[in-house]
Amino acid sequence: MSAIRLLVLGAVRQHGRAHGYQVRNDLEYWGAHEWSNAKPGSIYHALKQMAKQGLLIAHEIAPSTAGGPPRTEYEITEAGTGEYLTLLRHYLTAYDQKPDVLTAALGFMVDLDREEVLELLEERVRAIEEWRKGVTEYYTPEEGPEQLGHIGEIMNFWVTSADTGAQWTRGLIERIRGGAYVFSGEGDPFVGVLADDEENPYATGKPHPGDAG
Repeated sequence: MSAIRLLVLGAVRQHGRAHGYQVRNDLEYWGAHEWSNAKPGSIYHALKQMAKQGLLIAHEIAPSTAGGPPRTEYEITEAGTGEYLTLLRHYLTAYDQKPDVLTAALGFMVDLDREEVLELLEERVRAIEEWRKGVTEYYTPEEGPEQLGHIGEIMNFWVTSADTGAQWTRGLIERIRGGAYVFSGEGDPFVGVLADDEENPYATGKPHPGDAG
């Protein structure tokens, strides 16, 4: 499963209304073009597809006095918010996903309340431990990977990844329990988007033609 839907829905939601280049600019500011498939073509495609699916509303805005095509601004719908929260909750708990999925969820976890995030992360630890248990039915870490020839390195990698993932998740749980970050309902959230007139130091390209205005 791809992280692009969560990333695009979350970026639009943070702005209230946003055109494609704003969404792209935010995601590049977060480095998402490096750790996910949030490339320009994928972002614009996702915006159009989710508008067709009723998750976003597309508003046509008149072009600027400088000319150019009309700008399309997107706004998240009630159905889109539901999809966004469903994906966010799932990605915080599911262990059998690509790293970009968890990374995207971490970027938006403060949209949930603190206690719910703690519960979801505890569920993630349980899922990791259950998955590790399944691997060790065929592989004994204490005996080392050599017991299965070089193929044992595959299972060794899986077990080590599970142990590292569980350790990292427990650390995050402790930081959140200790009061780290501002979650939903707790006050003014951290602002993770660029202002309209703020230059993006990580921008990789110029605005899309359909976003000029």
